[in-house]
Amino acid sequence: MASPGLSNGDQGLWPSLTLRLLCKMGIIIPASQGNTWPSLLPASPTGPGHPSHRMPEGPELHLASLFVNEACRGLVFGGCVEKSSVSRNPEVPFESSAYCISATARGKELRLTLSPLPGAQPPQEPLALVFRFGMSGSFQLVPRDTLPPHAHLRFYTVSPGPQLALCFVDIRRFGHWDLGGKWQPGRGPCVLLEYEQFRENVLRNLADRAFDRPICEALLDQRFFNGIGNYLRAEILHRLRIPPFEKARTVLEALQQHRPVGTTRFTRRPCVLAQAYQNGGCQGMGRVRCLQLCSAMDHLCGLRQSPELTLSQKIKAKLQNPDLLELCHSVPKEVVQLGGKGYGTESGEEDFAAFQAWLQCYGVSGMSSLRDRHGRTIWFQGDPGPLVPKGPSPSKQGPFQGTKSTHGPSQAACSPEARADQPPTGPQHPHSP
Repeated sequence: MASPGLSNGDQGLWPSLTLRLLCKMGIIIPASQGNTWPSLLPASPTGPGHPSHRMPEGPELHLASLFVNEACRGLVFGGCVEKSSVSRNPEVPFESSAYCISATARGKELRLTLSPLPGAQPPQEPLALVFRFGMSGSFQLVPRDTLPPHAHLRFYTVSPGPQLALCFVDIRRFGHWDLGGKWQPGRGPCVLLEYEQFRENVLRNLADRAFDRPICEALLDQRFFNGIGNYLRAEILHRLRIPPFEKARTVLEALQQHRPVGTTRFTRRPCVLAQAYQNGGCQGMGRVRCLQLCSAMDHLCGLRQSPELTLSQKIKAKLQNPDLLELCHSVPKEVVQLGGKGYGTESGEEDFAAFQAWLQCYGVSGMSSLRDRHGRTIWFQGDPGPLVPKGPSPSKQGPFQGTKSTHGPSQAACSPEARADQPPTGPQHPHSP
């Protein structure tokens, strides 16, 4: 549905954002006629590989905060905040004649701050809301008279300029917002923005029973891996060839040793790949390939211990061989660097094509999938590991291949993944921030 046309002079009212920037970010779609205001409505891509089939994770929340800040820069909002009648989330008791909106993200949460402008009536303090996106939450900027379906919270701009609405859109209604602006208690440091604190929080708490579970399940525990979700855990484990159902503590305990630059994390432990081969754990990798990888890793370990290496060589070796916690930081950064909005029905086909090309494991043809004990799907290659749940054999159908998978994340049965976005209930973990 097209937006009302504006004259060339009216287009100059658009505050601070150029049409080129908006088009590049996917915030608007250029109209076919030169003097018609571009439609702010999102494209409606379809197909089995649509990004709405995956939950927003840390990178998507970070991209959403960037989107809100760019889209709302220079815009003036006013009036009441409007909530849909079907949403069970709380009302937002905020009304101002003029206010601005900004956003920041932390892990799987996004804080939206409503700040009254000088002289705005009635006088009041800024109000902050913290959003969790669930399975399908996102923000869209649209014309006020063409609100998208499932827009459960709406913030309206005031004149001068086009009448717009910033909407929190959530088709499945697993998303939630809280008043007050406090991050949810019990969530650990953000894997993207608080890496050192995140790493320390994991390594000092390895005695927690969460690490008795398979590594694929531990990676979804937001007390320790705030921002990691289903597709990220698959990609991280795949890059290190770690079986998803290996015990988490077994995978992580070697990282507790202090490693100054130039030393190897395998100083007191054999190469993980070599150990896997000796224990018969290289199924699916092939004997020759496994030996090649073991040899390469062992050779590198020897090099990194060598005093003849220069500092730059040691740093290069470290960057080429990150450990699991380092990948929990760098892999989400790669998704952010893909650009675009990266998720949801408002994301264009071009954005999703870049994301799909980036994937190495999640939903990729030829990969296997199983459900963990919470019913969440994990994608992997090779041996699933010793703690694999009893049940059906791994499936090799992928959700992006044009066929429906009985194990794929596009099924409604994946709702346990929405529940996994919440930290465990009960008393707060004693070491949680």
